[in-house]
Amino acid sequence: MMFTHVMVGCDDLGAGRAFYDATFAALGKSGQHHDNGAFYGSPETGMFGVGKPRDGEAATHANGGTIGFAALSIAEVDAWHAAGLANGGSCEGAPGRRDYGERPMYGAYMRDPVGNKLCAFTINVGE
Repeated sequence: MMFTHVMVGCDDLGAGRAFYDATFAALGKSGQHHDNGAFYGSPETGMFGVGKPRDGEAATHANGGTIGFAALSIAEVDAWHAAGLANGGSCEGAPGRRDYGERPMYGAYMRDPVGNKLCAFTINVGE
């Protein structure tokens, strides 16, 4: 594990929870909702959170930032992308093979309802 958690801001908790509940369900992960948002994953493996900014200001997305999620298969990447688009996300790169050096991968990119850039990738592509 490289980090304990990643957190993104969201002003509309209903839309944020719906989007992340659906996209993480496609990756086999459930969420734990709380008054200020939701967390996915566990402290042992790392967590992803969505919630209202603690400073009370409006949520914004990172310029140049991308958050990547691991998928076990091409089918999971496709399901993740479809779930996100069906729950307020926008396409930032359709699912498909990406050749990065010696390790071919399959991935997809999208933006969540706030504009955070996300991707899901699997290395289980086959030759």
